Amino acid sequence: MAIVGSSVRLTMLLGVTQTLAWASSYYLPAILATPMAAELGMKRHWVFAAFSLSLLITAACGPWVGQRIDRFGGRKMLSLSSLTLAAGLVLLGLAQGATGLVLGWAIMGAGMAMGLYDAAFATLTRVFGRDARRAITGVTLMAGFASTLGWPMTAWLNDVFGWREACLIWAAVQLLVCLPLHRCLPNEEERQAVSSAPPEDAEAGESATARRWTMAGLAYVFAAGWFVSTAMAAHLPGLLQETGISLATAVAAAALVGPAQVGARFAEFALMRQAHPLVAARVATCLHPLGAALLVALGMPAAGFAILHGAGNGLLTIAAGTLPLTLFGARGYGARQGWLIAPARVAQALSPWLFGMMLSAWGAGALWLTSGLLLAALATLMMIRTRSAAVRP
Repeated sequence: MAIVGSSVRLTMLLGVTQTLAWASSYYLPAILATPMAAELGMKRHWVFAAFSLSLLITAACGPWVGQRIDRFGGRKMLSLSSLTLAAGLVLLGLAQGATGLVLGWAIMGAGMAMGLYDAAFATLTRVFGRDARRAITGVTLMAGFASTLGWPMTAWLNDVFGWREACLIWAAVQLLVCLPLHRCLPNEEERQAVSSAPPEDAEAGESATARRWTMAGLAYVFAAGWFVSTAMAAHLPGLLQETGISLATAVAAAALVGPAQVGARFAEFALMRQAHPLVAARVATCLHPLGAALLVALGMPAAGFAILHGAGNGLLTIAAGTLPLTLFGARGYGARQGWLIAPARVAQALSPWLFGMMLSAWGAGALWLTSGLLLAALATLMMIRTRSAAVRP
């Protein structure tokens, strides 16, 4: 099958493995932190501290992972991610104390660096070059259901078998489902040639310094977006309760974030694919601040805020993969993506703790912090010129 003709096949394949990878790693603590802490005799926040360590390891490993995918393609790296995540899950399932817990999450951090969105995006770019945008969007569209699948499945496994068995079953999923699918990825030779020609903006006189500032600006945008996304994932029901609604209503409203993410990604896939990714990124950074203003100042229902936040988060996830590709081209995409997303991983690691303190001190007023971060991101995106998009394939 020709490489271009395999776009749908690869999108489906990586959509499945990304959904399972996110479900069996990033989304585990929300369900398993409490039973883990109870059985291991520690405070729940120490489980999240170990998870934060894993995100810092993910950030540190990201550039190296991207470089390897740039050189050799994604089949070996993504296959290794399945093995590494499985090993980490087994260690978590066998942990008898803090040492085993930390070691398990540390290995999980390396596995997440090798196997989550950044590695998948770099793999698609390695195969399709600049034509990877549609496939990237398709993968995020499918994997948007990771929490929808992962949280109920993990909760059911924990209720029926226990948290240790839940970890071991997810490890088996990595070995029996994800690993064989990753071995079906294209060989190193199966790729679209990636030109070393510079972007037209460079030919038009834009300096290397200006391009570095664009990189720094994007790094801030993604760090702000990931900080807000993780803060909301950790605290959204409690935050919504600060507006005076019941826990049941807050949980029901928070459950709309996932469908809103998927809906926004579908809209981008169907309606905005011909537009510059800057358009989607700018819209994405507006939606959370808009929702916060309507919620706090005008008393909009909590469900409305959850939908606006989820839609913005869904669009920004796509932009994180497609915007650097459009601005800088496909050559060196993996390594560049690793450096761009590294600050976002650090922000993710710190976000639950920092926003939790702000929420305790300010209540729903903490939304002005997250809104301010994203409005600054919008201002940064407004300073990026769309003509930088004219990258030759």
